[in-house]
This record gives sequence, C-alpha cells and structure tokens, in this order.
Amino acid sequence: MVKAETAILDKAGITRAITRIAHEILEHNKGSEKLALIGIRTGGDLLAGLLQTRLNEIEGVEVPLGTIDITMYRDDLAARGNLPIGKTEIPFALDGKQVVLVDDVLYTGRTIRSAMDALMDFGRPNTIQLAVLIDRGHRELPIRADYVGRNVPTAREEDVEVVFSETQAPVEVRLIKP
Repeated sequence: MVKAETAILDKAGITRAITRIAHEILEHNKGSEKLALIGIRTGGDLLAGLLQTRLNEIEGVEVPLGTIDITMYRDDLAARGNLPIGKTEIPFALDGKQVVLVDDVLYTGRTIRSAMDALMDFGRPNTIQLAVLIDRGHRELPIRADYVGRNVPTAREEDVEVVFSETQAPVEVRLIKP
C-alpha cells in the first residue's frame, strides 16, 4: 500500500511559526523573566532550541533551556515493550519558573501528561505552558496548547511527521495518509 504524503509546512513556514510562538510567549509572560523552556525528547527538544534562539534574539536575554525524556512516565510502557531511554537535562531549578513545555506534534495529550508528571519530579514550577508546532486534534485527555504553530485537522488513521535535517533543523512538516 502506497502512502500519500503532503507537505503542510516548509522550512520558511516553520521559521515563521517559531517566531510567532516566541512573540506570543513573551507577550503572555510579559517578557522573559522567570521563563524557562523544556523540550520533550525527541523533536520537542530540537524545537525548544530554536525557540530559545528566537527568544534570545528578541529579548537579548538567554532563556534557560532543558530537555526531558518521558519514556518511564508513559502510560503504555508495558504494551510498547523495550523503548530506548533518553537523557533528561534540566540544568536549573524549576521552582518558581514559568515553564514552557515544547513538543513537535500534539495528538492525544498523553505525551504531555507524561511530561508534566516527569517535570514534577524535578521541582514545582509556577506555571506550565505548552507550545507545539502542530496541533492535530483527537485529544484523549483534557490538554490544550497555549501556543500553536499550526492547527492541522486530521483523521485518526493519518499521521503528521516533522522532518529534521542531518543538522537537526526542522525542514518540513508532512501529512501522511494511508
């Protein structure tokens, strides 16, 4: 069976979405004071790095950046078998921070729930906000993104893939139909 792929965002579109999200974050938080970014491995961590760069360019202040691996917090770990465990790196205290959790694609909400559970093991942020490049709908949990690059309504059998280059830069977002 051949799968049909449609490009829904190119590199320029991704760059514009990241820039818009950065401005929305700064506006909502009234600047970058107490702000911190945490990217969810894999994909969200790469986008969080881009977001940090854009925030730094706009504000002239380096926003703290961390990454979190949610493997051990997944609610389907037993069903998935052996999954590789990545490294969580949060080189700053979370207490009192305005944490922006960053992911590439928001779907059921289960990844975000797992990430919030994992974050709580590292401290108590003042707020947890969510930034995603793509929101494709089909939530199973009451979770919504605060900052969205693009809403892409999909069917459950479709997939959304963020394609990264060898240098780990996002180059395209594709809608994949069976």
